[in-house]
Amino acid sequence: MKEKEMLLRDVITKINGVIAFGNENEKITDVSTDTRTIKEGDTFIALKGDNNNGNEYLKTALENGAKICIVDEILLSDDELKKYKKSATLVQVKNGREALIELARYKRSLYDIPVVAITGSVGKTTTKDTIASVLSKKYKVLKTEGNFNNSVGLPLTILKLKDHEVLVVEMGMNHLGEISELTCIARPTISVISNIGTSHIGMLGSRENILKAKLEIIDGMNQDGILILNNDNDMLHNWNKKNHGIKTKTFGIENKSDVQGFDVEHFEESSKFLISKENQNYEITTSKPGLPFVMNSLSALAVGEELEVEINDMIDAIKNMEMTKNRMDIEKLDGDIILIKDYYNASYESIKPGLEYLMSLDGKRKIAILGDIKELGKFSKELHEKVGKEVVSQKVNILITVGEDAKYISKEAMKEGMDKATVFECDTNDEAVKVLNKIIKQNDNILLKASNSMKFDEIYKGFMEQF
Repeated sequence: MKEKEMLLRDVITKINGVIAFGNENEKITDVSTDTRTIKEGDTFIALKGDNNNGNEYLKTALENGAKICIVDEILLSDDELKKYKKSATLVQVKNGREALIELARYKRSLYDIPVVAITGSVGKTTTKDTIASVLSKKYKVLKTEGNFNNSVGLPLTILKLKDHEVLVVEMGMNHLGEISELTCIARPTISVISNIGTSHIGMLGSRENILKAKLEIIDGMNQDGILILNNDNDMLHNWNKKNHGIKTKTFGIENKSDVQGFDVEHFEESSKFLISKENQNYEITTSKPGLPFVMNSLSALAVGEELEVEINDMIDAIKNMEMTKNRMDIEKLDGDIILIKDYYNASYESIKPGLEYLMSLDGKRKIAILGDIKELGKFSKELHEKVGKEVVSQKVNILITVGEDAKYISKEAMKEGMDKATVFECDTNDEAVKVLNKIIKQNDNILLKASNSMKFDEIYKGFMEQF
């Protein structure tokens, strides 16, 4: 695939732009909204946020060598701009964010390639990473970096398209309508919904609304596209049983699916399962342990099948892929202590398998350090209490909670019969470190799990100071 050239003259009307000075025949190359990443010849787009006005950094962008600058306010005087008029092109638009989106929309239209879009309540990034790893065995793949999954991150990803053969993008949301906007920019040919859980339920009000929001992914999907669904998720399973006139493909373990996993086994550092393909069984080994990684792998196998990746290549990719950090990162410490870092994000649906994995380890004591789950709104008490019940059900030995909402976890655990002497409520991460340092013993296994904003890396770093 040859890179598709994008000239300013081709998009100037699409972005509602007027050239203040410069050349309409300039080529739009690498695009950035952050002057700290601007290189010689790049295109800078100024965005306004709640606490930041990108237009204020126009001079910095020009000094760093930006060839094209797109702003919605020109905050420099004619005298200040004079020195750049021969070396750069300045475009004024009505709205920088809308200009970014329209540029991405146009760039996407130039590429007739498979586009895989991924959404779900939990596990979007690991699902994206697994799918991209599988597809990279056959294609040159561009994927969303980190969790650049909103109305800024997704367009910036699309604008990185060069000679790529497949695009894999992640789509996140907090409200109805957001994924609809994203999918109408990306125009996916394959859409994947990993699950429908309780993340953002405080903003959306119900799992039914979360399902509705996630299904917006089909709004912009190619008419010949396919929707790939987790058939073990109750909401997606029930939706798929109805006739929606959309081509679907399912993956799962519990329910009969197009890509079916069976004989699942979990180990300390990986999981294994079998799939059957053309009357032959194949063993799949995941790069991380736990059911979520099995399901991610099944979704990747489903996408890989659609794009005709060889089964043995897919097996190798799944086994050897690298995950984004702080997702079931496992460290073995002195004294046969195992520490599980899984605090990139949190929900009831992701805490449950984390606890299950903790309890599957061979260590003597199982310690769960759990923090607040964010964005639950009026459902916060109910869902944190549900986690507390799960702690007791899994027979965790010691529970440490951090944060106000997490106290619902500890109180419910004690209500369900957990010994009060084994439950510690902390207001800060420093308190949790002190508790952990005081109680830790050889052969302990520890799970760190909370929403990213709880900054559990502070607990990890504080605890590691003694090793």
